[in-house]
Amino acid sequence: MSDFSRSAIITGGGSGMGAATAKKLVQNGWSVTIFGRTQSKLESVKAEIAQDSQILAVQGDVSNREDVERLILAHIAQFGRLDGLVNNAAVAIGGAIDDVTIDDWKQVMSINVEGVFNTINMSVEYLKKVGGSIVNVSSVSGIGGDWGFSPYCASKGAVSNFTRSLALDLGRQGVRVNAVAPSLTDTDMAAFLTGNEEMMVKFRNRMPLGRAARPEEIASAIVFLLSEEASFINGVNLPVDGGISASNGQPNFVD
Repeated sequence: MSDFSRSAIITGGGSGMGAATAKKLVQNGWSVTIFGRTQSKLESVKAEIAQDSQILAVQGDVSNREDVERLILAHIAQFGRLDGLVNNAAVAIGGAIDDVTIDDWKQVMSINVEGVFNTINMSVEYLKKVGGSIVNVSSVSGIGGDWGFSPYCASKGAVSNFTRSLALDLGRQGVRVNAVAPSLTDTDMAAFLTGNEEMMVKFRNRMPLGRAARPEEIASAIVFLLSEEASFINGVNLPVDGGISASNGQPNFVD
């Protein structure tokens, strides 16, 4: 059992925003379980944090309810309680709608939407016991649409409104539910964009801060929403987007 009083589960914890969130939470005195499909990535994050008593790595898939049940039971057995849940696991599949296959659609929905349902549905009893907090990782693509990415946008739109609805249902039971909505972030999932200089010129022209986010910047917002500093924030989809949502959509004709 950890000496740290607060504990959280982070899905998609083997890289990017999930790994960055795990590091920040441990730095802030939390015990953490990271969950993901690739054990080697999870172990790498665990080794980097280098405090075995404060971090547990569990391999599995959020779309598999047996895996999720095993995750939650392992977390409770190790840490005794669950104060925070971060739903970060996701996949991104795009394409023109007549090119998207039904298997593509099902994969996106099973991980990005059903995975969020699974973790909340199966852990909420523990969150209620301690007045815990849920942070879902949505996207600016869950607030507005993207060209050529309708399956992903549909999934993140579902996460955004699922967050709002759960905030109503769970608020009076002591559980806050919020989401962060990042714009382009320098993660493995976004490497096909961040590694393409022609594409990045277009992004930088649209982004008021002129760059992609760092995973640590998204993690800071997640850690804030989990914390007591955000104790009266519930049902929010917080844009962490460098100012993208400040625009009315018209092109940059100044620079």
